Amino acid sequence: MRVVVRVGGSVVASPLNAQLIGRYVDLLKDLKLQGHEVVAVVGGGSLAREFIRVAAELGSEEAKQDWAAIHVSRLLAQMFVLCLGDAGCGSVPVSVDEAETCLKRSKIVVMGGLRPGMTTDSVAALVGERVQADLLVKGSNVDGIFTKDPKKFSDAEKLDKLKFEKLTGLLEADSHRAGINQIIDPEAVKILRRSRLKTVVVNGYDAENVSAAVKGEQVGTVIE
Repeated sequence: MRVVVRVGGSVVASPLNAQLIGRYVDLLKDLKLQGHEVVAVVGGGSLAREFIRVAAELGSEEAKQDWAAIHVSRLLAQMFVLCLGDAGCGSVPVSVDEAETCLKRSKIVVMGGLRPGMTTDSVAALVGERVQADLLVKGSNVDGIFTKDPKKFSDAEKLDKLKFEKLTGLLEADSHRAGINQIIDPEAVKILRRSRLKTVVVNGYDAENVSAAVKGEQVGTVIE
């Protein structure tokens, strides 16, 4: 199976969690040993949003704010690459073409952001579409997709399954902005809808949830 693992910055980098990063590195290696082809995309989390805030206060336009976040996510991705050693690409791809080339070398790909106007959610969806992935699993800071924001509404209910067509109506924002922070960003939703890439959103604080999703176990929210 060809799998894209979206590692939420809110999980491993808000604040930086060395133990959890190490667990995800082991998970990626395990998936590879099981015979899967693996691409991971790492977000910048609160660290990236802090750089966005500072860039905005210094008068930078939104595209430059995005670039600040992109560099943070790439730095985090590089940490994964260093830990992966020979199992990884040796560097962080900065284009979809580079990611695809690395995957063809039978290496574990780890990416951060690509360009302004898209978050790492969109990067994961775009790469998944290009390499014709079988599954995208996002390790987030919540248990899945809810009828409302569970951090704001106590009566929010988790959905076990969901159609892509219904997803947009459950999200607050419908367009990109620097530092956007919702379960799946609107640009990623558009890519996932057109590619019909099966996606599972799980609680990423336990990396085993990602493994369970790859095995086809019922965990988090399945979107297809």
